[in-house]
Amino acid sequence: MAKVMMKGNEAMALAALKAGCKAFFGYPITPQSELPEYLAKHMHKYGGVFLQAESEVAAINMVYGASGAGVRVMTSSSSPGIALKQEGISYMAGAELPAVIINVMRGGPGLGGIQPSQADYKQITRGGGNGDYYVIAYAPEDLQETVNVIKEAFDVADLYRNPVMIAVDGLIGQMMEPVDVDMEVPKRDLPEKTWATTGTQGKRPPVNINSLYLDPLSLEKHALKLAEKYRLIKAKEQRYELVNMDGAELVIVAFGTMARITRSAMEILAQEGIKVGLLRPITIWPFPEKAFNEIPETAKGILCCELSTGQMIDDVKIANNGRLPVGFFGRTGGMLPEPEEIVNAVKAMLGGLKHE
Repeated sequence: MAKVMMKGNEAMALAALKAGCKAFFGYPITPQSELPEYLAKHMHKYGGVFLQAESEVAAINMVYGASGAGVRVMTSSSSPGIALKQEGISYMAGAELPAVIINVMRGGPGLGGIQPSQADYKQITRGGGNGDYYVIAYAPEDLQETVNVIKEAFDVADLYRNPVMIAVDGLIGQMMEPVDVDMEVPKRDLPEKTWATTGTQGKRPPVNINSLYLDPLSLEKHALKLAEKYRLIKAKEQRYELVNMDGAELVIVAFGTMARITRSAMEILAQEGIKVGLLRPITIWPFPEKAFNEIPETAKGILCCELSTGQMIDDVKIANNGRLPVGFFGRTGGMLPEPEEIVNAVKAMLGGLKHE
């Protein structure tokens, strides 16, 4: 299929269908409502089931049930809606059930506004609900990458038996770009879903899908099993991009839409003879700590740029491990910076480092 111009939310919905998604349960909320609208119109053509639930809480529990039956299932929402789904997401992580969850982030806290934001970072990367668990989380930069990541995410969810979240901001959901929804993506070698409640047909013992362990020793054993799985994911699934790192005086860390704006700022700075590199996390959990070992010796500092008041900066400081000074630039509440604002932040940080 050649590239076609599509709106972000609709392209994400079509990508899920192309990945074999057979069930969707959700509830409308801006700025992601076009995604379920598209699936409501087209899912039956792919042999799937679409249902608008009575609430976000109901939707995520329907996702739990479909996943438990071995079905490829997805839900989507925006920040406050994702918050309502957190109990169910924790249940799914505890029961080791795969699903893809799309969060088209908006400004907050509370109801906030419907403009783009990255202020759900901590909610996404720290689990969000109760207990010791994580979701695998991707934060793509443009619409083609978003489509590719969604298609791969269903395999990743099945491989690790874990929820996978796609974290995009409202701009990616609402903008239009040319996209090829049939582009090939890496395929994983997936085992049979012997754990799914598909009926025994008299060929195997019944299986039980559950996240309740009343015996503390049993619960500890289960939690440690999950912790080992998360260690494996951290070792194998860190993904990132390094841009213009050779000889960089300063390295910017940014993801999603902020990374796109950063690229424009880097071009302006290059014209002025200031070389700046970009470290772009593609997975925000696991956070790409390995990438920080590739920062060149020429770098004098790191500037963390976010569409928030500063959330990823904690992970940047941990990964940096005190090697370089870390600064911050951010806009929040749905505000997008001009490239010149980042240019000024880079110059200010470099100027301060020279005087230290």
